[in-house]
Amino acid sequence: MKTIARKSYLDTLSVLKDKNLIKVATGVRRCGKSTLMTQFQDLLRIENGKVSILAINMDMPEFRFLAEKNLPTGQAGWKEIYDYIIKHLKKNVINYVFIDEVQNVPEFEKMLEGLYVHPNIDLYVTGSNAFLLSSDLATLLTGRAYEINVLPFSFAEYLEFTGKTTNPDRAFAEYLRTGGFPEAVRLSADGNHFANEYLQTVFKNIYDNDISKRYTIYAEKSYQEVVTFLIDSIGSRVSAGNIAKVLTTNKKKIDNKTVSKYIDTLVEAYLFYKVNRYDIKGKQHLATQEKYYLVDLGFRNALLGKELASDAGHLLENIIYLELKRRNNQVWIGKANNLEVDFVVRNNEGFTQYIQVSQTIENATTLGRELAPFDSISDHHEKLLITMDYDTGTYNGIKKINAIDWLTKTEK
Repeated sequence: MKTIARKSYLDTLSVLKDKNLIKVATGVRRCGKSTLMTQFQDLLRIENGKVSILAINMDMPEFRFLAEKNLPTGQAGWKEIYDYIIKHLKKNVINYVFIDEVQNVPEFEKMLEGLYVHPNIDLYVTGSNAFLLSSDLATLLTGRAYEINVLPFSFAEYLEFTGKTTNPDRAFAEYLRTGGFPEAVRLSADGNHFANEYLQTVFKNIYDNDISKRYTIYAEKSYQEVVTFLIDSIGSRVSAGNIAKVLTTNKKKIDNKTVSKYIDTLVEAYLFYKVNRYDIKGKQHLATQEKYYLVDLGFRNALLGKELASDAGHLLENIIYLELKRRNNQVWIGKANNLEVDFVVRNNEGFTQYIQVSQTIENATTLGRELAPFDSISDHHEKLLITMDYDTGTYNGIKKINAIDWLTKTEK
């Protein structure tokens, strides 16, 4: 399989090139951040054959050793990497500096601050933990950094990568099972068990490097139970208290504070995305009963061994959420009286859209259930019903479209 250009991310990087900002590519491990930065470096070389590029991957042993070699003596690890970069800069030109997995540099925020103020550096970094843009670093880099959240392949990218464009329905079923991690997709061509074993290894790597090293996990088995619960609850409202209650009932005693902490670590490692609720009529954000969507459905099959037929509607909802995020929208779960709208979506221009997602609405009862929340909303924002049904049309101004058409952008 060929390598494909991550066009939307590359376009964003091209717009931000030479802007006085640190370009921060975040996202779950192995989703393609490093490849994205390599592709952007290639574009820079095409623009200017003499461009100065300095690329450092902190997952490589030589650079990790450089960052850690003086730590026992009290010397800050970031200074070693900083000095290495300054030493290798070319004078009187812009140096494009790339640091991959920057969270592996001790006190990396001090290094970034020093490099940011250097007049001859345009700085790009990647990281696999939301800590990059939290706490002290958020304060330090306010107004100085632009985050590009990178996700595994979209369905359109999956089709381009695999070339499976002649039968998109069948390809979509495979995409639901395998997910969009580039290497998992590549391995699935030789058998789905290879992809599953790879994704199990990726999850373990995330747990070992981005979670257990940063946080104290007292009971690994209970932690895994929380992961399983969240994966099983895609598309359902959850709370730490409810999870703790269910697990305790099943003789796996855990308190809600511990559950809440575990969920936070999963979100910080970009394994799940938290979506809060929004009261459409009251025009206010709600602090309870949020939903969590899995960064890639390949994990569901690899970690739980779930059949695709089970909960197909919620899996489709997960796919639609990730695509909305890829398209740079703000997304909430909508509350309309006592009914729920799957997504309240606001784009960068302030345009608002309401979206309902259902596997099929061929049953009249299902159709009525999906339309009811829309009928309770009196404003005139666009209302969209996304299903796997082939037929399209409108219901009192509510537009129905096919999910595969929407995902591949033949319709929006």
